[in-house]
Amino acid sequence: MNHSFEKKTALVTGAASGIGEAITRQLIEGGATVVGADLNEEALQNMQETFNDQFLPVVADVTKEADHERLVEKAVTTFGSLDFAFNVAGANKTAPIMEQSEEDWRFVIDLVLNGVFLGMKHQARQMKKQGGGAIVNVSSLNARVPMYSGAAYASSKAGVEMLTKNGALELARHGIRVNAILPGLVETPITDSFTKNKSVNTMFMDRIPMKRVATPDEIASPSIFLVSEAASYVNGASLIVDGAWATSGYPDLSLLED
Repeated sequence: MNHSFEKKTALVTGAASGIGEAITRQLIEGGATVVGADLNEEALQNMQETFNDQFLPVVADVTKEADHERLVEKAVTTFGSLDFAFNVAGANKTAPIMEQSEEDWRFVIDLVLNGVFLGMKHQARQMKKQGGGAIVNVSSLNARVPMYSGAAYASSKAGVEMLTKNGALELARHGIRVNAILPGLVETPITDSFTKNKSVNTMFMDRIPMKRVATPDEIASPSIFLVSEAASYVNGASLIVDGAWATSGYPDLSLLED
């Protein structure tokens, strides 16, 4: 990575694992200071021991507006500014539509979509005061491709993609760029049920032309590109990072029930 982020501060939600951890690490390697938000306090503390003064761990629930306000305040009071934000936190509770409980539906929508909205709202307010900034929202290929038993997740991620575009439209006048990353299959805890099921994993590999799962670093690098000066005229974009999976089809995840 050749980007230099000296004297820049980023906020990363979902920072303690997977894509969020990879983004945090790459930003710090580039010289940035990072406020990392997650519910996993132990993992955050381990990261703080690794990254020292370049990393501020904050236990936060992205479904709570007050927590987003606190995260932005922590960034500014500790490091002096908020230049970049990465809204990564997410999870899924799967079930076919006819069997999905309202509670689980609302859980996914609240975390995946509302969590990004609340983050953008307060991140952009601070960036406007500073004269600009850049936000990256982690959506998913499922914003474009439906997934069996994943209606809540796919609908939320589609909402994140459109929220990103609306953010770009509204915030460009304040010098704030907003873009989305749409990952395909990534090696993270949330995809274990796919990759560890032999039948489903075989179908994924049949449909992914590159014949492998992405690493979190392979999603983090293009995410960081989008906040860099190299992407200074990229705004409102949806960058699919999926090993050309979108050129093929989606596996029948009903096989997980077999």
